[in-house]
Amino acid sequence: MSKKVFSEKDQMSLSKNKYVIRISDKAITYADEFKQLFIDQYMAGKLPREIFEANGFDVDVIGIQRVKDCAKRWKKAYGKDGIIGLTDSRKEASGRPLKRELTQDEVIARQEARIKLLESQVELLKKLDTKERLLVAKGKNLSKSTLFELIKETIGQGLGRTTRYLCDLLHVSRSGYYNYIQAVETRKERSLSDAKAGELIKKAFHRKGFKKGSRSIKMTLENEFGVIYNLKRIRRLMKKFNLVCPHRKPNPYKRMAKVTQEHRTLPNSLDRNFRKGVPGLALLTDITYLPYGRSETAYLSTILDASTGEILAYNLSNSLTLDIATDTIEALMKQRKLKLHKKTFIHSDQGSHYTSPTYQKLLKQKGLGQSMSRRGNCWDNAPQESFYGHMKDHVDHRSCPTLAELQRKIDSYIRYFNNNRYQWGLKKMTPVQYRNHLLLAA
Repeated sequence: MSKKVFSEKDQMSLSKNKYVIRISDKAITYADEFKQLFIDQYMAGKLPREIFEANGFDVDVIGIQRVKDCAKRWKKAYGKDGIIGLTDSRKEASGRPLKRELTQDEVIARQEARIKLLESQVELLKKLDTKERLLVAKGKNLSKSTLFELIKETIGQGLGRTTRYLCDLLHVSRSGYYNYIQAVETRKERSLSDAKAGELIKKAFHRKGFKKGSRSIKMTLENEFGVIYNLKRIRRLMKKFNLVCPHRKPNPYKRMAKVTQEHRTLPNSLDRNFRKGVPGLALLTDITYLPYGRSETAYLSTILDASTGEILAYNLSNSLTLDIATDTIEALMKQRKLKLHKKTFIHSDQGSHYTSPTYQKLLKQKGLGQSMSRRGNCWDNAPQESFYGHMKDHVDHRSCPTLAELQRKIDSYIRYFNNNRYQWGLKKMTPVQYRNHLLLAA
């Protein structure tokens, strides 16, 4: 035993700890609760010093040798007699005890229940995924339903009349446990309901071969399955069934800062007023890069109706020459989806294709006006940029070995985007449906 003597100041400080029963100038009497806590944490891999410090003891005051002696003595007692060995055998003051003392058989029964519970916990930890194990390692509590299930399994192993004891061990209420037991049928009904709804949500999630977010799923269910679920339920079930919608990651090298430069090659007739409410009036265009194969790059030029979000024309090429932009205009004039407005104009950035005299001359020949974003300001062409972002989330262009395969995937996605991708901002309609809606309302 350590020969360190406690001063009056040390004794006053240590006596405030809830795990200290008595203290003198040479000895400390620890609570049985702390001894059991020490064994539990020691078996979980913690060092004796860490356990003492985590429970409010100053090791510099106690002395490291006293900590080592306690650890050695308690481990030996636990190894010989289990929890009973940790119980302080010294009697308190005489008189009627506040609580009835347990018989030897009752103590053994409780010890067996505790062992069964620990075994169940170990089995549970083996089944947990990586994230849950990390939470347990950091001391985070498991869900109450999981703890209640542990108690139920332990009691079901032939250990009756230990409910109160097991609930105290896991720091949950008995009433909560009994409510959990009585709600078995309710949970089964909810589980069946979730399974049925989950199947529909999975179908909507993978509808037309493209993954969707919760709002797109909600609109798909309403329009194509005739089912209405609220967003909270859809998001809960997406999390439950691990349905993750692809989303764009921010590019740290591209800072979308507000641009104050006023220089413009042509006036900005659009001025971010994208929703004109008139199909075929304001059209947006841009070019994006699509790497494919081993080290090749394709380029996609599109023309998007700002009012409806519909792609009216597009052109995929392995060359970035002026032809990619002019051919897209030719494709626009040949399309039969929509009759262009007499005041139709094309809005673009200030790229070299759109400032080219050849391109501008072609627009005049076709009777099309022209508008340009401010220099370096992507927000002035936001719907077009947004389309490219969503497309790259769903089209795995890098896996395409040839330009023909990439063309097939682009064709498929644009058909889906125009005809099947419901959009929250278009009154929960697809671009084609919204275009027809505007034409009927005109």
